[in-house]
Amino acid sequence: MIRRAVLQDIPALMDIYNEAILHTTATFDTEVKDMENRKAWFAEHNGRYVIYVDVEDGKVAGYASLSRYRDRKAFDPAVEISIYVHKDYRGRGIGRSLMEKVLAYAAECDEIDTVISLITSENAASIHLHEVYGFEYCGQIKNAGTKFGRKLSLNAYQILYDR
Repeated sequence: MIRRAVLQDIPALMDIYNEAILHTTATFDTEVKDMENRKAWFAEHNGRYVIYVDVEDGKVAGYASLSRYRDRKAFDPAVEISIYVHKDYRGRGIGRSLMEKVLAYAAECDEIDTVISLITSENAASIHLHEVYGFEYCGQIKNAGTKFGRKLSLNAYQILYDR
């Protein structure tokens, strides 16, 4: 079941994201987030910015968010998509379901002109998922960050809505 996230989901959202921070290159964050940080992040998701969760057997198995792309006003029509799936639920199609839900929302929201995704270039599964759902490759920022002692490049993808 996919639904909008509620305050009670924050601990599960935090656990999923912190696991990705500690064990993957899916995020360039390197320090785990605490409850205060995640509550502030959650509070930023109002209006056009949303968080959806996939609930399996009563547990949050993954989430997708559309967040502010940049803090300058001119970027308001752009949102950045993020999808994270709990390590125990990966490979079950949850990422696809979340992608479909969040893109359906974006397509219907007149305030969103483009959905942007910044993906670590080595994240083949995420790149494939985005390409399947019509994201267009826009280019690569080489050596954009360092994590686990490795230099990582960042691929930019986007979907444009003709409003």
